[in-house]
Amino acid sequence: MVRGLYTAYTGMKNEQKRLDIISNNLANAATVGYKEENVTSQSFDDLLTIKIRDESEAYNDRPIGNMTLGVKLGEVYTNYGQGSLRETSNTYNMALEGKGFFTVSVTDRAGNESTKYTRNGSFTMTKDGYIVDSDGNHLMGEAGAIQVPVDAASVVIDTDGTIYADGVLVDRLKITDFEDYNYLIKSGETMYQALEGAVETEASAQVRQGFTEQSNVNVVAEMVEMISVTRTYEANQKVIQSVDKTLELAANNVGKI
Repeated sequence: MVRGLYTAYTGMKNEQKRLDIISNNLANAATVGYKEENVTSQSFDDLLTIKIRDESEAYNDRPIGNMTLGVKLGEVYTNYGQGSLRETSNTYNMALEGKGFFTVSVTDRAGNESTKYTRNGSFTMTKDGYIVDSDGNHLMGEAGAIQVPVDAASVVIDTDGTIYADGVLVDRLKITDFEDYNYLIKSGETMYQALEGAVETEASAQVRQGFTEQSNVNVVAEMVEMISVTRTYEANQKVIQSVDKTLELAANNVGKI
């Protein structure tokens, strides 16, 4: 009976975590460059059940099978699938079509610089001509932080990432890709950081100037999944209520004449 309570509890806790992830996806359905997260479920490791002494056999402690303790979260993973492109006509808005990430130099409050990667191409130009994101982090090119002449009448970014100001070559975007995305961890909602062991590869993405890549969250699918989570949570609640009533009857009525 107690095992039944615990199994139902693990089911409820698992569905609660799934709901948290779905809620975060829905909250970022309109976030530029956001990639949806999903979660897998798996059973707890099987525990060996031992046959106790019941005088039915000549020897004791014989394994009679396996029993599970319920469900637990397997892993939370990111879906890096392509999001739809939205035209903004903004000179410094860029979208990547294909595999790859913009490379951004991030400076924390302590002044430490680090390299991070993003699909969020909502960039602007500072008064000094640097191309930065909404937090002021510099977009990186092959020659370092990209800086265009502030008095340039026309800035054109080719599909290969080459930047021209009034027809003069400025720099080329540093588009980075990786062999295995399992070596990337999230840093905020749209930034990623490479772990030790990450291997960079040549990116196949094409740059689309004047566009931004939207979130790849399917709102309808997430809502359907949320309904499924709610129903499963309620089912586990009913299991706990049923086991509780059974335990109550056993405690109050067993032994009565």
